[in-house]
Amino acid sequence: QVQPVESGGELVQAGGSLRLSCAASGRAFRTYGMGWFRQAPGKGRVFVAHITRMGDTFYTDSVKGRFSISRDNAKNTVYLQMDNLKPEDTAVYYCAAERGAADITILRQYAYWGQGTQVTVSS
Repeated sequence: QVQPVESGGELVQAGGSLRLSCAASGRAFRTYGMGWFRQAPGKGRVFVAHITRMGDTFYTDSVKGRFSISRDNAKNTVYLQMDNLKPEDTAVYYCAAERGAADITILRQYAYWGQGTQVTVSS
C-alpha cells in the first residue's frame, strides 16, 4: 500500500515552468506504476503522464515535448517537470499509484490517490 502526497503547485505565467512532486509512503513504492492526472474547472479528471516500475514513460498528446515524468525510488518520489506552460494547463494535478493496470490512462485502474495540488497558469 502507498499513500501519495502531491506538492509544488502554484501560480505561474504562461511560458514558465514548474516541477510537481509526489511523495509516496510505503516500502512497496518501487513496485507501483505512478501516474499524473489533472482536473480543470468544470471538467473531468484526465490522464497526463505515467511512469512504469521499470521507468518507461507515457504522455497524453497535449503535453508531449513539454512535460517530463520521472521517479526516484530511493526517495519514494515521482516528479512531473512542466515546461512552456499554457493557460490550458490550469488544473488540479493528482498523483496516483497502480499495480498491473490494463490501461494506464483510466482512473479506476489506480488504487491510491493523493489530494491534489493546484496549478494555475496566467496568460
